[in-house]
Amino acid sequence: MVRARLRWWTELPLIAVVYGAYSAGRLLARGDVSTAVGHGLAILRFEDRLNLDPERFLNRLFTGHAWLGVPADFLYATLHYLVTPAVLVWVFRRRPAHYRRLRTWLMVSTLIGLAGFTLAPTCPPRLLAAAHGFTDTMAQYGEYGWWGGEASAPRGLGGLTNQHAAMPSLHVGWALWCGVVLWWLGGRGPWTRAAAVGHPLLTTVVVMGTANHYLLDAVAGAAVMGAGLLLTGPAMRGADRAAARVRRSAGRSSAGGAAPGVADGTASGPAGAVLPGQRSAPAASHDLGPTGVTGGCHTSAGELQPRQPTDDSPAPTAR
Repeated sequence: MVRARLRWWTELPLIAVVYGAYSAGRLLARGDVSTAVGHGLAILRFEDRLNLDPERFLNRLFTGHAWLGVPADFLYATLHYLVTPAVLVWVFRRRPAHYRRLRTWLMVSTLIGLAGFTLAPTCPPRLLAAAHGFTDTMAQYGEYGWWGGEASAPRGLGGLTNQHAAMPSLHVGWALWCGVVLWWLGGRGPWTRAAAVGHPLLTTVVVMGTANHYLLDAVAGAAVMGAGLLLTGPAMRGADRAAARVRRSAGRSSAGGAAPGVADGTASGPAGAVLPGQRSAPAASHDLGPTGVTGGCHTSAGELQPRQPTDDSPAPTAR
């Protein structure tokens, strides 16, 4: 079956609705602060036991060198808002055959991430007690940007974001999606390949160095994208079945509301008109006169009477 190409005026509202639901759900899924802190400390202890805690080293590096910390803060606050939509639009315009599947992958993964925020609110490293050794770089370098001490939200709007939505890191997940798309569809040029690999790696370093995420948050972000990829096919098939049911229901409603006689093609129109699907009326059985005019006229009873002579007609001659 050949599928009609998707149009931007239907895609844009769909993406806006999904992102709005994600943002609203992320805001509402705040959870208990003590629970979020407990989850964060559990992650940190687990990483310490495995000697896998690069976020401490990166955070000391970023807070000790402004020339690293300030650009990292700008990247954290902007990259996922700019690169992800740009790649999505590029796929829509240049690789339309792959757009629906890649868009569905991104959306399903985002909704899985939202479920993670809801079920396991997690305090990021920057909000832990100072004894754990982390510094909020966005608060430290706040005078350089529009943010304050409440994640990347503009000053005064921290109440509009959920600061305990650290697990999983969708910054990393979305960056990984962009990297896969660029590697797969962007060609074999060295710059494209470098961007495909560099963007998710840079994002991972940035989210840990700014103390917004643990290493396991980044790993969970990648796992969420993997789960979303596995669920993309079933999600598309489910959407197709739902759309088919809607079309069938609309078709039945339209047929049920048609005027009597229209659906079976037997409707009648003005006198003498023949509608599509309607048989023409049988011709009259009376004979035609020599000039092609009927030799008689109808009475009200439908009988044929001899034509009556008019005043101008010559009187019949007697024999």
